[in-house]
Amino acid sequence: MFVHIRDLHFKYPNADDHSLEAFNLTIQKGEITTVLGESGSGKSTLLRLIAGLEMPTKGNIMVGDHCMCSQSKFVQPEKRGVGMVFQDYALFPHMKVEENIKFGLQKWSRREKKTRLNEVIELVNLKGFEKRYPYELSGGQQQRVALARALAPKPKLLLFDEPFSNLDADLQFKIREELRKILKTTGVTSIFVTHDQDDAQALADQIVILRNGKIIETGSPSKIFGTDCDISERLAVKPRVLSKL
Repeated sequence: MFVHIRDLHFKYPNADDHSLEAFNLTIQKGEITTVLGESGSGKSTLLRLIAGLEMPTKGNIMVGDHCMCSQSKFVQPEKRGVGMVFQDYALFPHMKVEENIKFGLQKWSRREKKTRLNEVIELVNLKGFEKRYPYELSGGQQQRVALARALAPKPKLLLFDEPFSNLDADLQFKIREELRKILKTTGVTSIFVTHDQDDAQALADQIVILRNGKIIETGSPSKIFGTDCDISERLAVKPRVLSKL
């Protein structure tokens, strides 16, 4: 296994209930795991805990051979080697594409930065867009820049917080295919959280269904979706887009 999360618990201050409770998950190296659940199920909280933006009340997180957090240890976010692609992309509007991508390469030499920039630009198919600003790009192109910036430092693990939610349906379909191809080409282990069943089915090697901070089912897309019962019935919400109650 490459990622091992054991008995993870988390509760926000002044909250009555845990956002995550007794969460256990293993992920193989190079695997894409999709966490599927309605709004408020604990998906984004899970990513924040893995990234080190929150500290769990209980439990361990291992990435590779390194313990990221336990009862006696907490590794700071910048030392975890974990990349993240946010829902709104979080690009710097005053920086060109190439500057956005190189932002996480501060300690690299000038030659290394140039080489890596060219590699990820080619990977996400943005050749010729290096000098443009984010506002000069389409939504899909901005999403690719965010992905390239996250991939540039060669993270051990890549996290996605519903990055398709601002794209229209046709573009979502295209980006899904491109994203899975890119992730499999690089071999980077990934966790993708979403409320959309189509995202989960198209991207994942492994799907985790989360409800009220607890895992209710884990399996391959064929196992999860290969039933006569619509998955939304297990979550007690409307089908296809789980966050629209």
